Amino acid sequence: MFLDECHLLHGDLTGYVWGQSKIRIEVPITNEKDRQTYFGALNYQSKEFHVQSHPSGDGKSTVKFIKHLQDKYKNRKIILIWDGASYHKYGEFRDFLLELNGDKEPDNWSITCILFAPNAPQQNPVEDIWLQAKNFLRKYWYLCRSFNNTPDSFSRGMRWLRQATLTQ
Repeated sequence: MFLDECHLLHGDLTGYVWGQSKIRIEVPITNEKDRQTYFGALNYQSKEFHVQSHPSGDGKSTVKFIKHLQDKYKNRKIILIWDGASYHKYGEFRDFLLELNGDKEPDNWSITCILFAPNAPQQNPVEDIWLQAKNFLRKYWYLCRSFNNTPDSFSRGMRWLRQATLTQ
């Protein structure tokens, strides 16, 4: 599975402007703490995309999302292909992996992690899914009465994306 996190910022969702293509236009975000975090995993074989909201992108949320994937894929080995975020390699998640895999040989691990090359988001197909979801939200942001309603819209957007792009 390819895995990545997405952080939605309120100002980012409504930040559409027109301008000259040669000039970078920045949209100021006034409250960066007003954000939502989602974990997503793409099963490359089935093309199924699993998404779940979490309070933040950290080791605790990572472990919770991986346990969610384990529930979905009971008694199956899971290979995670993701970036090198510190909470993917250290702290709570590392402790979780050590407890889970213990002294087993790598061929018998329940979960194996593979890192993308550093600073190479283009290697992760989940980045494209997040971009499509954000563009969907930017296009239909006016349907949300508040940023707090965005998770429902985001879920609708993800269902739409799954039908429109992943099943092709």
